[in-house]
Amino acid sequence: MILQQGRLAGALMAVLSALAACSQKTERPPNIVLIISDDQAWTDYSFMGHEAIRTPHLDKLAAESMVYTRGYVPTALCRPSLATIMTGLYPHQHGITGNDPDGAARDAENRARMVDVFTKSETVAALLQQRGYLSHQSGKWWEGQCRCGGFTHCMTHGDVERGGRHGDEGLKIGRETMQPIYDFIAEAGEKPFFLWYAPFLPHTPHNPPERLLAAYRAPGRSEAVAKYYAMCEWFDETVGALLGRLDAQGLRENTVVLYLQDNGWIQTDRERQAWYESRAKISPYDAGVRTPIMVRWPGKIAPGRDERTLVSSIDPAPTILSIAGIEPPPRMPGIDLRDTARLARRKQVFGALFAHTAVDVNVPLRNLKYRSVVRADGWKLIVPYAPNEDVALTIRGRFPDWMRSEPELYNVIDDPLEAEDRAADRPEIARRLRAALDRWWPVP
Repeated sequence: MILQQGRLAGALMAVLSALAACSQKTERPPNIVLIISDDQAWTDYSFMGHEAIRTPHLDKLAAESMVYTRGYVPTALCRPSLATIMTGLYPHQHGITGNDPDGAARDAENRARMVDVFTKSETVAALLQQRGYLSHQSGKWWEGQCRCGGFTHCMTHGDVERGGRHGDEGLKIGRETMQPIYDFIAEAGEKPFFLWYAPFLPHTPHNPPERLLAAYRAPGRSEAVAKYYAMCEWFDETVGALLGRLDAQGLRENTVVLYLQDNGWIQTDRERQAWYESRAKISPYDAGVRTPIMVRWPGKIAPGRDERTLVSSIDPAPTILSIAGIEPPPRMPGIDLRDTARLARRKQVFGALFAHTAVDVNVPLRNLKYRSVVRADGWKLIVPYAPNEDVALTIRGRFPDWMRSEPELYNVIDDPLEAEDRAADRPEIARRLRAALDRWWPVP
């Protein structure tokens, strides 16, 4: 009898162990792929209504995703924008406000001081690593050697003496090869992984393959515009290659894909366009700070298109962490993009624009040029920071023609190009939005 009971107990333990193993297998956290385009307007996709640019792979991703068309980045410059995506914090919180430090921009000591500021904040990659994730960095990366951001696998070395600044070897991804990502996926095996795919696309140099460029040459369209359009399709092709590899490896169902831009772009007819001339990159206008934001998780997130809800690039970090089973740090102000009820209650999103080259890497306020707020009903206020009026936005001390010294008010739903400043005839709206700005980030 005792022997029989022992056998029954042993059998029961075996069943429980098997069930536990099955449970652990089904509870394996999903892979996470973060795709970030570089210098692309929020309108410049087929799924966003562009009449010429073809983006079939992103269109397919959009059809399979929850797409928020009223997405924003807090600032229209790549380094602080990417730092926000990685930390879930606003630039004045994580401290990275411009692309380059004060002093000699390529000096190793100056750049190290800026990286030190960044490493004071927790990153998505580092928090995922604590959960057992492997992580791979490719493309744009400003914060030194990419293990400073918590990645386990890196393309970027960050060594200033070897040309490190904003990605170095990582900038080959997409333009020259996708193999490092493919190798990483194979190496990850059964472990959950996080992919940071931030290729130098469609960023300048606009040198697309001729097979793509030829299709965009048209009467009345400049060569510069045709090249930019072809760059957008080239970027789309690389997204297709990445997503196609996930499908080929049977990883679609257990992989979350998120997409957004780092900042916007307006392409002029001139080949040698200065990037700060238009009201896009390094500007507080929608052409610089608006982006579609989308998230795909087959069977877990229903596809759809939301044209009303305001979302921000502070939101992907808490979304990723929550999906991975990690409680987002209390300091993160963003919202899990799956929490539609909380998103619906959001009344406004905020942003701030800073000098391209920092005046002081340790004091964000010294670099501030504008604060801005967009309300759910479309009203948007842009407020210059008067004490820094003489601080140039760009390198070499240049001031763009679009810069203003007085607050501007637009309704970006009725006037998406921000052509009609309504500050003079709607002072009460401007006053209320200014109060909201001051509650968000009080400045002296």
